[in-house]
Amino acid sequence: MTIEERLAGLRREMARRGIDAYIVPTEDFHGSEYVGAYFKVREYLSGFTGSAGTLLVMPGQAALWTDGRYFLQAKEQLDDSGIVLMRAGESGVPTLADYLKERLRERAVVGFDGRTVSSRFVKKLSEKLRDKQVSFAGGEDLANLVWADRPRMACEPVWELGVSCAGSTREEKIAVVRGKMAEQGADALLLSALDEIAWLLNLRGGDIQYTPVFLSYLLLRRTDALLFVQQEAVDSKLREKLCQAGVTLAPYEAVERELGRICAGQTVWLDDKKVSDRLAGSLPASARRLEMTSPVERLKAVKTPAEQRNMEQAHIKDGVAVTRFIRWVKENAGTEKITELRAAQKLEELRAAMDGYLGPSFSPIIAYGAHGAIVHYEPTPESDAVLLPKSFCLADTGGHYWQGTTDITRTIALGALTEEEKRMYTLALRGHLKLGAAVFLQGTGGQNLDVLARGPLWENGLDYRHGTGHGVGYLLNVHEGPQRFHWRSLPEVDNVPLEEGMVISNEPGLYIEGRFGIRHENLLLCCRAGESEYGQFLQFKTLTMVPFDRDAIEPSLLTEGELAQLNHYHQTVYNALAPHLTEEECAWLAEVTREIKRS
Repeated sequence: MTIEERLAGLRREMARRGIDAYIVPTEDFHGSEYVGAYFKVREYLSGFTGSAGTLLVMPGQAALWTDGRYFLQAKEQLDDSGIVLMRAGESGVPTLADYLKERLRERAVVGFDGRTVSSRFVKKLSEKLRDKQVSFAGGEDLANLVWADRPRMACEPVWELGVSCAGSTREEKIAVVRGKMAEQGADALLLSALDEIAWLLNLRGGDIQYTPVFLSYLLLRRTDALLFVQQEAVDSKLREKLCQAGVTLAPYEAVERELGRICAGQTVWLDDKKVSDRLAGSLPASARRLEMTSPVERLKAVKTPAEQRNMEQAHIKDGVAVTRFIRWVKENAGTEKITELRAAQKLEELRAAMDGYLGPSFSPIIAYGAHGAIVHYEPTPESDAVLLPKSFCLADTGGHYWQGTTDITRTIALGALTEEEKRMYTLALRGHLKLGAAVFLQGTGGQNLDVLARGPLWENGLDYRHGTGHGVGYLLNVHEGPQRFHWRSLPEVDNVPLEEGMVISNEPGLYIEGRFGIRHENLLLCCRAGESEYGQFLQFKTLTMVPFDRDAIEPSLLTEGELAQLNHYHQTVYNALAPHLTEEECAWLAEVTREIKRS
């Protein structure tokens, strides 16, 4: 079936139900960034494969909103589909709500699967469309009627993460969360975000590719807890351990019925940004709602001392694999046929040789030349470019280890570069260095620090269309909140203060459409610095241990302080990796990390 035929089928079902507009988000029932095959409805209906986007289908038109990471990709994938690309955040581009307000008739009906849109999303949409007296139809998943060969919902085994990895038992974590509930007067806490449930219970799964979580809901009460999960995913031994911790299993599909039994007057804490509209609507009107960010979000973001130590070890292992990959690709591009997919396979083989490696943390981005300008490019058999001994190869990849999750980007020079390519590489590197060297007062948020990374580019009239950094989970989501580096002030995005123990990426970039892309990414651990009469200061410790490509650096563009910082980092990388490398590999690493001086 073509995209046009799929949309036509959806429109027929809309017409039968009197639906004037149908919204198809990317998310699953849990608001996940990445979703299992069963939930890839937006991809099926539009052909767009990016991890962020919302499709709107109306009788005579269709539009898809996505952010700057995917503008180039969406432009290519939506070509000839009849779907209009809406570049979210760009000047003159309406939001989805404004678009509907302008085009809907009065008393129109807007449809969606109420399990895949958040309670807050529907409330805000309702406010925007109030004057038109719009009604909502969220009780049916129309995709089931047009997607004949839809995959089955995943149901992989749930497994336990040991205390040596997590640093705290599930009982200890539950006790802390119940303390937060007591402070707010909550009788129950409803969790639907899969990473929050997995973190709280020290469990992991395999229901989403690259993200070790399992489909579930958790209703945590003052003295007991109900875990709504596919029963066959949990073996008897683990079921008994959960029972001993006061956690009882219930069928995955029983959550709405159980919420409907909440007693009158009881207070249920739920995060309306994450809990679906249909789930929130299952609560009785007599129950009180406490709509606030889940306490688990912040607790999960601050890594325990054990998690911090483990993540340092994971990054040394990852550094060995990625450094070997960089050497291999630099020495062999042009002498043998290496394509983007072959390079990705080679890096996976090198990671798999590391002790404790479990698998990739996201789909690898190996982007040669012009493909590097597509921020979240993924090579396919159709696009698989051959790496030539010229230009850049951008490699944004990561892995899951028992000791934690990694995410690293290196831009690799495959041959002699032009002065412009070196200049662009070095300008982006300057921003990366400035942010990594930041010292700041406790209470500072990522929005306050973002300018450090963008400054060298802004001074030259340049920028990049993505955030500068995101949190990273411990053997969980590679993109984790609430901390992030971002410059744009948005009402729905809080400027969350950075805290000791948080892990965040530092990844400024620069993208020249049709030519090349550059991105430099390390993971940073937020640590204490000095304290004075002005308060507690914080700073960053770099976790990632992989050299930058000295062949692409123009030293004259770096200040003396930046050169010293870069040389110190390279010495740290050498010291960390050398004990794990062969004599030949050590010699190569010594050469690529040797001190850089001004000409």
